[in-house]
Amino acid sequence: MFRLIMIAVAMLVSAESALANGHGSSSSAPPPPKQEGPPARAVVTRQGPMLVDLNGMTLYYFERDTSGNKSNCNGKCAEAWIPLAAAASATASGDFTVIIRTDGSKMWAYRYRPLYTSQADKAAGDVNDVDPAWHIARPY
Repeated sequence: MFRLIMIAVAMLVSAESALANGHGSSSSAPPPPKQEGPPARAVVTRQGPMLVDLNGMTLYYFERDTSGNKSNCNGKCAEAWIPLAAAASATASGDFTVIIRTDGSKMWAYRYRPLYTSQADKAAGDVNDVDPAWHIARPY
C-alpha cells in the first residue's frame, strides 16, 4: 500500500509540470519588472484639491523651479523641503516627469514642476503655508 501511495505522489508531481505547458516551476520565465506607478494622488480638502504623496503628505512646488528640468532647492533648502524621490529606474508617466538633481539623484515633478514635502508637516493632511515662495501642488 505504501508503495502505491509513493507512486501516486510521484505521478502527481510529474503531472503538475506537464500541465504547466511543459514548463517546470524551476525553469519558468522571471516575472515582468514592476512598473512604478504615479508618485502622488489628488485629494480634495478644505483648502481645495491638492496633490499628496502615497503616504498622504501634502506636496509643494517652489516658485523658483521654472526651467522644467532641474530643482533649485538644494543643500539646506532640501533639508526643510524634502524632494519627492524617484527610483533610479523611474520614467515619466502622464503628467509626472522625472528630474535629475544636482547630486545625480532623481525626483518626481508634476507638469515639469519638481515636487517636495515639508519637514514642518508632521501628519498626513498637514499644510505648511509659512514661506511665500512655496505653494501647494494642485492637480490642474
